[in-house]
Amino acid sequence: MSTSTLLETRDLGCIRNDRQLFVKLEFALEAGDMLVVEGPNGCGKTSLLRILTGLRLADGGEILWRGVPIDRLAGDYYEQVAYVGHHDGVKHELSCLENLRLARAMGVPSEQSLDDVLEQVNLYAYAETEVGSLSAGQKRRLALARLLATDSMLWILDEPFTSLDRDSMAMFALLFEQHLEQQGLIVMTSHHDISLPGQKVQRIHLGAQT
Repeated sequence: MSTSTLLETRDLGCIRNDRQLFVKLEFALEAGDMLVVEGPNGCGKTSLLRILTGLRLADGGEILWRGVPIDRLAGDYYEQVAYVGHHDGVKHELSCLENLRLARAMGVPSEQSLDDVLEQVNLYAYAETEVGSLSAGQKRRLALARLLATDSMLWILDEPFTSLDRDSMAMFALLFEQHLEQQGLIVMTSHHDISLPGQKVQRIHLGAQT
């Protein structure tokens, strides 16, 4: 492992319903790197992301952060991680502002004010609006706004562009690029073509196995 490697997997494996999704999966990421996980539906993309977040245990191998297995780091690793899953994960009975306050309470707050965060994702006018009344695209923008409300080095994103229009996709692509420029890391899946000129982008392809 390079001394500059932050996130690394060794011989990582995943089994679901007695089916091996992937085995001996290895990659290494340094500050400023992005990893795009590709493959057909059912190949284990979401399972991999959940393993990286600690929401699911691997069926083999290990994950290291700065050279140390994450199960030995516990909270010291997880406070570095911000996860936005395929589902938005926002609470519909709360307002946009309340959702971001909750995200901050569960993570490490960023230096940005929540008003500024909502302004950045074009939701400032909906700060006090109950999330259940928002459109699918607005809910997705709010889910991704949690990345800005908290201070996490590693962003793990499952289909982040779901329900977003072209302008919103471009806005978040720029935010992703800025995060990488600030020496953050991103691991993501996406059915959309990801092109961030000037950034280090790795790709791995998971193939469905029977």
